[in-house]
Amino acid sequence: MPTVFGSLRSLLLAPSLAEVTFAGRGFQVVPSEATRRLEAIPQAVVCGFEWGVNARDQWEVERRLAMVDRELRGFAYEGATMACAVLDAMGGGRGTRTRDLLLGPGRPHLFLTYIGIGFALARLPRVLWSRAVPDLTGLPYHPTMSWLAVDGYGFDRAYFDTARWVGRQRVAVPYPWEGMPDYFPRAADQGVGRALWFVHGGRPGDVAATVGRFAEHRRADLWSGVGLAAAFAGGAEAEDLAALREEAAGHGAELAQGAVFAAKARHYAGFVPPHTETAVRALADLTAEAAVALADDSAVERGSGGLPAYELWRGKVRAHLSLRTG
Repeated sequence: MPTVFGSLRSLLLAPSLAEVTFAGRGFQVVPSEATRRLEAIPQAVVCGFEWGVNARDQWEVERRLAMVDRELRGFAYEGATMACAVLDAMGGGRGTRTRDLLLGPGRPHLFLTYIGIGFALARLPRVLWSRAVPDLTGLPYHPTMSWLAVDGYGFDRAYFDTARWVGRQRVAVPYPWEGMPDYFPRAADQGVGRALWFVHGGRPGDVAATVGRFAEHRRADLWSGVGLAAAFAGGAEAEDLAALREEAAGHGAELAQGAVFAAKARHYAGFVPPHTETAVRALADLTAEAAVALADDSAVERGSGGLPAYELWRGKVRAHLSLRTG
């Protein structure tokens, strides 16, 4: 049975399943089969969080998550990682819960588990942020992909505080993540862009109109996030994705780059759903296999020129795609 303390932490930190539906968030979305599939994603995160908080041990967490459909399992691992990061930051795990999860059963879902750390950051005071990320030496793509935690932070804020972060276009306050505070708001904007795909239920016109209300210098990162969400989460047919690409005119390479990273993340987890294949073809003119190869060939291990390796990696992918996407 869950402990009283564990249940209290879950009650205080985790929204209910109803609260993360589009209606619960107040998003103006017309219900459809596609939007119902999108709604299942934050619900999977909530379930993963609650299991991560209340489970007796990691074995139990792993067994519960194994019962989640393959398409949604990574999102449940996001929630479980969020729980581990919160508990570690509160001092109960001394950093071991998150590390054990990411080096163990969460390893295939590495890209999403970083995002789960970002969800934890959104609920913790900044003075505890350093406790939320343990020593992950030996983990592939670390620390390069740790910027996905900042992306997760931006997504969380835009999804749960939409009026401020989307309506009033709040800019994330810089934080010395990997020693590069100036890049922090950009990585957060990539998460805000992902959230816009959910806020508007995957409707290209509404997504584009909202991106267009942001300052020009922020739109490239927002479009990258939109592309990642459209390809990873799904929710749109080929014709809608074609419309999305047209709406992103001028930022087609960023949109496509997000889709390439989505294909890489899905492939790394061992399951590329049909909607990811469709989106990568529509947004980047690539098969999912070719997108993964492009991501691998473009990988950068060290930052330079004031930019982290993560952004240099993204830049190399964009450069390759720019002639293809216009």
